[in-house]
Amino acid sequence: MSSEGKPGAFGELFIPSLTATIGFWSTLSLNMPDFTRFGRSQREQAIGQAVALPSTMTVFAAMGVIITSATVIIFGRAISDPIELGGTFDNQIIVGVVMFTAVVATLAVNIAANIVSPANDFANAFPRHVDFKLGGLITGVIGIAMMPWKLLENPARYIGVWLVGYSGSLGAVAGVLIVDYWLLRRRTLDLAALYLGHGAYHYRSGVNAAAIIATLVGAVVALAGMFWEPLRPIYNWSWFVGFGLAGGLYWVLMQGRVPPSPGRGASGARPR
Repeated sequence: MSSEGKPGAFGELFIPSLTATIGFWSTLSLNMPDFTRFGRSQREQAIGQAVALPSTMTVFAAMGVIITSATVIIFGRAISDPIELGGTFDNQIIVGVVMFTAVVATLAVNIAANIVSPANDFANAFPRHVDFKLGGLITGVIGIAMMPWKLLENPARYIGVWLVGYSGSLGAVAGVLIVDYWLLRRRTLDLAALYLGHGAYHYRSGVNAAAIIATLVGAVVALAGMFWEPLRPIYNWSWFVGFGLAGGLYWVLMQGRVPPSPGRGASGARPR
């Protein structure tokens, strides 16, 4: 219940915010293979993710909450923007440190989280014409053309439209990937088939129609509430709806279509 005493107001704010937060981190969770592919073992990458990500994200989130709460006491209002907060200081050294930290943090986050995956995608989609460096440059140009500063101008639009919106699509993708790897293939990969023209992952003309159909259905249903108000509650849960619907539909469509696992032989790899 909100401060105005309206029933359900808390849920109307909490659920979209939860979905937006999950959607925010879904990008990194889905492109994590771009980093873990360089791990020397399954155990190495599992420990790295289990230790590094939860600890750092908890600390960073806690710092944001603590610092923003402190601004309410010091300045009488909540200041969540680090740039705006840095501008409240008169000391030029402090302002310089704040600006330098903001620039380094922006570059580091974008290079690590937002450049590597699409650069690999462009390079793999057009291997004869695009390498990793050119893919990174293309990603940067597209990122600027999207004018992300326009999204950040309005927090409600950024959270309720952008983050909640694309989280439905990411949830659908995650549902298909998790069902395929964990349920259908039981965590077994046929490594040799990845490089064969007619291997286990060739499907029909190189396209897994079941995965495409499940992803599209999950994303469309999850995002329908953005355009049709009666389905707005579903849209507020867009990541969960996309994940569950796409994953369930993919499981049904793939029944009897998954080839036997190769086991632990030379052509297969099972996590240790």
